[in-house]
Amino acid sequence: MKGAWAEDRARAYLEAKGYRCVARNRRTPYGEVDLWMEAEGVMVFVEVKQRRNARFGTPLEALTPRKLERLRQSALYLLGRDDVPVRFEAVLVYGTPEAHRIEHLHLNL
Repeated sequence: MKGAWAEDRARAYLEAKGYRCVARNRRTPYGEVDLWMEAEGVMVFVEVKQRRNARFGTPLEALTPRKLERLRQSALYLLGRDDVPVRFEAVLVYGTPEAHRIEHLHLNL
């Protein structure tokens, strides 16, 4: 998997902040959830975007409204109910496996 290294880095970054991984790359009828994490009793659904450079746009530009709506719908599908505390986040990875930086965003969906 081409971008798997970015998901590995994102997961390690979040785990270092106290998150626990529930699942990775969970498919739903609405799309795929890159990382499903838990932090202090809150289910956190994380979209990971990586770009080597800005030639095809930045990771932030890849977070389209359609993509974010699919993430929200996937979370509801996976949880099966709407009374669970949920948060949506994105981890943007800029660069290569050898030289990269991470930006962590909390999304308002």
